[in-house]
Amino acid sequence: MLKFILSLMMLMIFISEWNLVQSGLFILCFLLSIFSYHDFYMSSLGFGLGTDYLSYILILLSAWIMSLVISSSTKVNFLNVYPSSFLFVNLLLLAALFITFSSMDYLMFYISFEASLIPTLILILGWGYQPERIQAGVYMLFYTLLASLPLLVSILYIYKINGSLSIGLMYNMVGQSSINLIWFICSMMAFVVKLPMYLFHLWLPKAHVEAPVAGSMILAGVLLKLGGYGLIRILPLFGELNKSINWLWIGLSILGGFIVSLICLRQVDMKSLIAYSSVAHMGLVLSGLVMFGWWGMNGAVVVMVGHGLCSSGMFCLANMVYERMGSRSLLINKGLMNFMPSMALWWFLLSIGNMAAPPTINLLGEINLIMSMVSWSKVTMLGICLLSFFSAGYTLYLYSLSQHGLFSSSLYSCCSGKVREYLVLSLHWIPLNILILKSIVIMPNF
Repeated sequence: MLKFILSLMMLMIFISEWNLVQSGLFILCFLLSIFSYHDFYMSSLGFGLGTDYLSYILILLSAWIMSLVISSSTKVNFLNVYPSSFLFVNLLLLAALFITFSSMDYLMFYISFEASLIPTLILILGWGYQPERIQAGVYMLFYTLLASLPLLVSILYIYKINGSLSIGLMYNMVGQSSINLIWFICSMMAFVVKLPMYLFHLWLPKAHVEAPVAGSMILAGVLLKLGGYGLIRILPLFGELNKSINWLWIGLSILGGFIVSLICLRQVDMKSLIAYSSVAHMGLVLSGLVMFGWWGMNGAVVVMVGHGLCSSGMFCLANMVYERMGSRSLLINKGLMNFMPSMALWWFLLSIGNMAAPPTINLLGEINLIMSMVSWSKVTMLGICLLSFFSAGYTLYLYSLSQHGLFSSSLYSCCSGKVREYLVLSLHWIPLNILILKSIVIMPNF
């Protein structure tokens, strides 16, 4: 059944009819969500592909976000800006993500991991808004490729030692030495840049600001999760080394998250603020992953899913404002509650989701991560307190500055929102809140 569903997804790449692709993606998500109720540990799909709980969750998230991306980008179809090419690139990206998440071989994982960069780059360069998109594309390309090449060398060296690259067959194969430490850091860097961690994050705000809404949504919703997924797959190879150096990753993540939260309070561009907030959230995810305990691992996966839904929804909202006002600046977009009162409700609902308020799954994930970090060292409580406080601070800053105050005198009339837009926003928000009731769906058995 799963093979049939995913074969259908691959065939959709060759369809150029907008409504057909949109309907097909929603049907695909529905079938995948029904199949998730079956109790399975590992399902082989052939061709060196297979799924476990973790990869299945991320495949479902990818299909769900992609269906919302197509629904949010109807302006591309309306203005006839190469709509068939746009659909082809998005579906190609979805296929690359599917292969990445279902690879059972490290080399196949690496190839598809890098292949997902090409459609993203085409989206930014082809459908971006400003001439600076070329610079943003180059930033993203060089950051990710430069950090990924040592990973390829590492994978080939692992094959030379073990004679196999199957995921799940090798555990704790590297001892503690200075050479192995360099090897470990080189293997980690590709995923740390993709996540991204503070100090390696400069490509992300540029890519988000210049990308179209489709690029921003898929980048925040799924592509950042490739880094977390890769860490989960690669860390078991370096168990002892990871235990000796995880203090470095945790310290950089928590301190970096705090600094990025302060940077968010200085932003005047909506998309830039939401992009920087992703760096703060992913810092917590990295801290949970490098501890490699049950609480940290589960919390990281839950936060990845919750952040994918919430951040994608906020980029969608920012695009709706941009389409009406012609600007993303918080200095111009004030008092939106006065002429878009219904949209203000969605701003509020997604903003409280972004600061991990109940009953979102972000709350469940952050509780797990905080318990994991505090049990590792009580010193982290100070960093967690600062990070949580300023995360709430910049989210309230975004909401209050955009919704309250006097609206721009240059605006005469505005549509408060269309049914399609409310549907897309509700399909972000509903899973974000109801998945906590069925937490077993997103709590893999490691």
